[in-house]
Amino acid sequence: MAISGTVFKYYLYKATEAVEFYRPIMYLYFLSQGLSFTHIVIIEALYNLTTVLGEVPTGYVGDRIGRRNSLLVGSALITATLVGIAFASSFLAFAFLFICWSLGYNFRSGTEDAWVYETLTDMSASDEFTHVRGRGQSIALTAGVGASLVGGYLGGFDLTYPFLAAALFTGLGLLVIVTLDEPATYEESDSSEMSIREAWGVVTQAVGQRRLRSFIVYYFVLFSAVTYLVFIFLQPIFESVVTGLNMSLTLSLPVPGQESPYTLAISTGNVETLLGVYYAAINLVSAAISYRIGFIQEWVGLRRWFVVIPLLVGGLLAAMVFVPPIALVALFVGWASVEPTRVFAGQYVNDRIETLGRATVLSAMAMVSAVTVIPFQLGSGVISDVVSPLIALSAAGVILIVGSVVILLWESPIEEPTTGSNSKTGME
Repeated sequence: MAISGTVFKYYLYKATEAVEFYRPIMYLYFLSQGLSFTHIVIIEALYNLTTVLGEVPTGYVGDRIGRRNSLLVGSALITATLVGIAFASSFLAFAFLFICWSLGYNFRSGTEDAWVYETLTDMSASDEFTHVRGRGQSIALTAGVGASLVGGYLGGFDLTYPFLAAALFTGLGLLVIVTLDEPATYEESDSSEMSIREAWGVVTQAVGQRRLRSFIVYYFVLFSAVTYLVFIFLQPIFESVVTGLNMSLTLSLPVPGQESPYTLAISTGNVETLLGVYYAAINLVSAAISYRIGFIQEWVGLRRWFVVIPLLVGGLLAAMVFVPPIALVALFVGWASVEPTRVFAGQYVNDRIETLGRATVLSAMAMVSAVTVIPFQLGSGVISDVVSPLIALSAAGVILIVGSVVILLWESPIEEPTTGSNSKTGME
């Protein structure tokens, strides 16, 4: 599909998401501010509780005020929150900011996919959602490679700098969003006039349908909850493992006009920079997969992807407790698989819901995920403080394996292709 000007703007918007600036040092920063693991999982739980309480209302507001305006509100909230985090110094301040942060992402969570899907529907190309969404995510991740390296480097000077850099780039995204047009499919759907009762009816009808119920449990509940813990505990586990291995990394950088390259040595004494390199490598792999996600869908198939990936991630996480160095592979695979899996899930769900109330339905599914992750967070936080983050995450890996097997035995989470079905509704 030729890239239209509208799709190009979407790609430009994705390049400004900027989360990788602070991701390599995020939890190290919180720990440096005096927060314990229990404090961290509490503010993360507040984030997800806000998601639970705010996803459907913000999705409903997004259906009422329009896709572009919802993206504007969300990005503005995120920008302001990032600046606030850089200057926060107490548990209560972080707790308040995480609530604001969650609301910002609430406004963007269902709306982004709804905007992409409906814009492609205007072009009679809704079956290109996986391709366009995957390319957009690949661009975000590729931009994140440089952001990870820069964020890790900036964190070596001051752990607040990556948050300020992310705020700057997210703010630039606001300038892109104001140039986006509302999809004609949305404007013709009467979503802007939908009542709260109608919205609730749309959500319950979509979530209750047989072809989505096991998928919601499998992906939005189980897989999303465990991989969120990978996000939380990646940094402290990485730090403990590489310190135990006394790891170091040497990069040889060619310098024009000089015979000998410039050598940059990175050791466990500079874990922020080492984390930046690690995140950059994860982003490169995830970006490559996302860029070719249409080919992967045809070659592997959604069914095989959603069967293999959760079991692979769960197995690697469970193995960490027996062979701690495996953690470097487990964390890498666990986090690199998140975005491609999210793209596949977006295509699968969007193909099975209607335009009316689409953002509300997608937000409701994100709400289901947020409800589930709260007990996972609280339990893993307590285990981490009592024993270690590695054991907490290994236990989550066991839960992912057992839960996946139970669901697969109960009912296939991916709908079987039916005879005569098109690529939209009967894809493997």
